[in-house]
Amino acid sequence: MKQEMRRVLLTQRQELTPEMRAQQDAALRRHLLEWLARNPVHCLGVYWPIRGEPDLRELYGELAERDVQLALPIVVAPDAPLSFSAWTPGEPMEKGAMKVPIPAAPRQTLTPEALLIPCVGFNRERVRLGYGGGFYDRTLAQTPRPIAIGIAYHQAVTDFAADLHDIALDIVLTDQGEIS
Repeated sequence: MKQEMRRVLLTQRQELTPEMRAQQDAALRRHLLEWLARNPVHCLGVYWPIRGEPDLRELYGELAERDVQLALPIVVAPDAPLSFSAWTPGEPMEKGAMKVPIPAAPRQTLTPEALLIPCVGFNRERVRLGYGGGFYDRTLAQTPRPIAIGIAYHQAVTDFAADLHDIALDIVLTDQGEIS
């Protein structure tokens, strides 16, 4: 069931027009800035968008200028939690595991206070539907647990039951606002 749901949601996301995507990304960036103003963090785990995920990269430079340390996720092993490498916008990137861009010269490993986690979909209980690898669930199962901020377009809300290994996000930010 989740495989079919993923396929449908990914197809819907790919069908967004460039104009719609730009509007929704801008709204998401505003909502994230508002959240960060209320909940300042020193180290934020971010992501590099793939497969039509919401693109927040325009905001990353602004956050770095505000002295927020950014960290990009790195897959270290198929069944392991993610590792996070210090990163500054503009640094050279290369393809890492799963063909996801990572810093070409990974630097200091960090433990972010909060993570931006892209969602293929999510339900009303803030359980994330990802690509099925379980990397973020394993990462959120660690101690200390970072604040988990799902990032999604509002169209990604769907109905599904959580599996035993699924870990709910603390909040989900969409282009239409915050779901907590």
